[in-house]
Amino acid sequence: MIELEGVPELIDPVMVAAFEGWNDAGDAASTAVAHLDREWKGEVFAALDAEDYYDFQVNRPTVWMDAGVRKITWPTTRLSVVRVGGDKPRDLVLVRGIEPSMRWRSFCNELLGFAHELGVELVVVLGALLGDTPHTRPVPVSGVTSDPDLAQRMDLEETKYEGPTGIVGVLQEACTHAGVPAVSLWAAVPHYVSQPPNPKATLALLNRLEDLLDLRIPLGELPEDARAWQVGVDQLAAEDTEVAEYVQTLEEARDTAELPEASGEAIAREFERYLRRRDVNPPGGGHATDGTESAPYLRDNPGGPGGKARRPPRPDTPGSTGNPGDGDPGPDGEDTSED
Repeated sequence: MIELEGVPELIDPVMVAAFEGWNDAGDAASTAVAHLDREWKGEVFAALDAEDYYDFQVNRPTVWMDAGVRKITWPTTRLSVVRVGGDKPRDLVLVRGIEPSMRWRSFCNELLGFAHELGVELVVVLGALLGDTPHTRPVPVSGVTSDPDLAQRMDLEETKYEGPTGIVGVLQEACTHAGVPAVSLWAAVPHYVSQPPNPKATLALLNRLEDLLDLRIPLGELPEDARAWQVGVDQLAAEDTEVAEYVQTLEEARDTAELPEASGEAIAREFERYLRRRDVNPPGGGHATDGTESAPYLRDNPGGPGGKARRPPRPDTPGSTGNPGDGDPGPDGEDTSED
């Protein structure tokens, strides 16, 4: 169950959520929410009961040492609140967890009850899927919603997707039926280099979130990590002529398809982002609105997922043919990487 004790009244709160698993190719979405939590120093203040929603044979708990004491971290969904400073401060409710194994409707109802209690005005769910996109081009990020009025007001696509769905799609529809405005942001990850981490896709999601919410997100080392990731994949692809030729084919297809989209509106968005970042003053600091110390069993393990980019598979490796604009990955859109 959710505990709301100690959470003060929030300012224009927006819920930003991401879930590891099927909707999180390259761990791009969950890493984006973890980045927000880290940069704005969020403190976990609540968690869903793991036994209600997770099969521990599928998502096993982990044992770790803390000052010589063995502790267990249970796979669950944790919540934190951070305040974004600046001329117009606002609060973000960060939801970070794992796609549940069971009772999805109850899971969504708990989160929606929580959003109602805190006065959340908008829910933004981040996702990532595998796609036929070259790693050398900007990561495509689509914003979709089931609400036609919201789509028009926020310049989003109205989802028309039909097919298998994950917790991102289920939560978005639950928000729609509950009358809570909801948006999904989808990043397309190259299927031939799908293993995490993918800092370039994470960076693209955060940039799109900036535009959507009109705020400035401190990016830290993400831009440098994204450049290093691309250089590493470039080197690995160059070692295999078939992969290099395949990447070139994807580049040509992408450039041809997107040539008409180099519109004044796209240029204006980039210029607005530049103006937000040219300020020499440091960005407004963030802090957890609940200053109390979180219980140890609610905290994530120190550190994050790591690893080096592996050799890209042959171009005939199965990948997603889903369209990020559909609002949900297709049946082949599953992130097949394993821990």
